[in-house]
Parts: sequence; structure tokens; C-alpha cells
Amino acid sequence: MGDDETRARNRAAVEAALAAVNAGDAAAQMAHYTDDLVLEFPFADPPKRLEGKDVVLPYLTAALGAFELHLTVTEVHETTDPDELIVEASGTGTYRPTGAAYQNRYVIVYGFRDGRICRQREYYDPLAAQRATAGS
Repeated sequence: MGDDETRARNRAAVEAALAAVNAGDAAAQMAHYTDDLVLEFPFADPPKRLEGKDVVLPYLTAALGAFELHLTVTEVHETTDPDELIVEASGTGTYRPTGAAYQNRYVIVYGFRDGRICRQREYYDPLAAQRATAGS
């Protein structure tokens, strides 16, 4: 498979995973990840690193249970490595327990293996989530 086909396959995996996020379906999101995936949130307080689907799935299930999210890709940046992709996205939604509005911007660095996401590093404003959850 050439680089262009690899990039297209990987981008399709990201688009499908984000569609699952928008549907609030963490299990469907995980269908596009390797079993040994690493999910990192370097700007979280404290920073988080989750390894493996058995750890990531419950985390994302809880997050998507608490937040109704809609992520929209605003920019895609290809790298020299066809198995790495950088995506910028805007996020809007609601914190379900209080109905508070949520809005954020994301830069997400994806790594791929065999057409599935094996690494996801999300950079976002952690204060936006704190504002949405304040008072709950």
C-alpha cells in the first residue's frame, strides 16, 4: 500500500472514531483503535496517560456519559510519516448533569498501525471542562 492509500485509510479511521464520539458511543469509537492503544492528555491537571482498551473504554464511556459532545474537524495536517496525522477540531456540547454549555478547541496527534489508531495525544484547554462542571 502506498503512502496516499495509507493516509486515506488512516484519515477514514479518525473520521469514523470522531463520528462515534459525536454519537456518544465509546464502544464504536474503540472499534477504530488497537488493543494496546495509548491515549494521552498532556494538558489535563494532572496529565493523564491511559494504556490499553480495557483502561481507555471505561474512561471514555464515563466522559461521553457526562458530556454530550460534537467535534468538528477544522484542519488536517499530514506529516512526512503516513502513519501520523495531526487534526485540529472544535468541540461544542453540554455537561449533562447541569446542562452547562461546553466549548473547546483540540489539537490531536494520531499514530496508526495497520489502519487503526494506536496512539492519540489530545491538547485542549482543561479550564473549559472545569468551567462546564463548576457547581456540580
